[in-house]
Amino acid sequence: MLSKVAENLKTSPTLFLVARAKELQAQGHPVISLTVGEPDWPTFSIPAQAGIEAIQKNITKYTAANGTVELRKAIAEKYKRDLGITYTANEVTVGSGAKFIIFAALAMILDPGDEVILHSPYWVSYPTMVELAGGIPKIVFCDEKENFKMTADQLEKAITPNTKGFLFCSPSNPTGLMYTKEELKAFAEVLRKYPRIVILSDDIYNSLVLDDSGIAPNLLHVAPDLKDRLVAINGGSKAYSMTGWRIGWAAGPQRLIKAMGDYQSQTTGAASSIAQHAVLAALNSCEPDIKNVLKILNKRKVAAMEEFKKIPQLKISNPDGAFYLWINIKSFLGKTYKSQKIETDKDFAEILLTQFYVATVPGLECGNNGYLRISFATNEENIVAAVARMKEFVSQLT
Repeated sequence: MLSKVAENLKTSPTLFLVARAKELQAQGHPVISLTVGEPDWPTFSIPAQAGIEAIQKNITKYTAANGTVELRKAIAEKYKRDLGITYTANEVTVGSGAKFIIFAALAMILDPGDEVILHSPYWVSYPTMVELAGGIPKIVFCDEKENFKMTADQLEKAITPNTKGFLFCSPSNPTGLMYTKEELKAFAEVLRKYPRIVILSDDIYNSLVLDDSGIAPNLLHVAPDLKDRLVAINGGSKAYSMTGWRIGWAAGPQRLIKAMGDYQSQTTGAASSIAQHAVLAALNSCEPDIKNVLKILNKRKVAAMEEFKKIPQLKISNPDGAFYLWINIKSFLGKTYKSQKIETDKDFAEILLTQFYVATVPGLECGNNGYLRISFATNEENIVAAVARMKEFVSQLT
């Protein structure tokens, strides 16, 4: 009955872990979930009220498959503010979440056998999305010596005659680390040599920068000449805490953006008109809310790092943005818990979840064994309790 694609398809690891945590909670276990890449604060009041207004005013019908003109113009204006790049409404498409926007872009650029360069650690869905779009993920392994970021030299060595795309995220999911302008300039020098490569810049966390810069460095900041083959992807999920509204967008070369809109018209159709109306209000009004959230996130980051330092065997990367800690647990691999050998970080995470009720994302799902991704988009009490449970777990390892 099933296709080969369906038979080989696996559930998103993070969503699977979220479901596992909820299942254990439903059984009465006191699970602390540090898995999901989702803010724990409500959608800001202005977009929330705009969503209610949309329902009350019957703004509930189909829109154009690529989004309303009003919203696409507002997104173009935001790109002008953030990146210093001018886009028209026809160079912007809006879809049902940034995740689907990424997939639509991949589907519209890839033919069978085309390669997309990714670097590990990567967002768990990237390789599968490339495969579903008919391509081949070309993964470049990055570890501590590269500070978990691809170098320009690694990028160039990964390019083959089959390379069609380069997909990266900054600040990163899962590490929270961010490419500097100098690192992006080095990428640009390489990419200029290979004009066939389409660049997919996943900027979903670019407003959640944990310093005073306001916006993450972007390839277009340092190489505006790459505009004609770069797709800048963003959405309402992270910065505006609108994960459930499912609203994302991209700006890029008009021919590709039109193809993505046509693809959306044949698959999901238009994004929710209610969500579009709400995110339009967010784009125009929520900068003060984001600044307030960044203060909270900074406080939580500092508190979380201090708590995890109570387990001295852990090594923690200091994130530049987003809301993740990337924690090295390699010192625990090879140890045993009650006759269970811990060979991978997945083994560690499984015991931590089922025996101590703390849900985390194992690094192996992101391409690097020996790590955990921890979300600190939760209250400090949860972090303190989670660390106490992890400390109890590792104290029992032999």
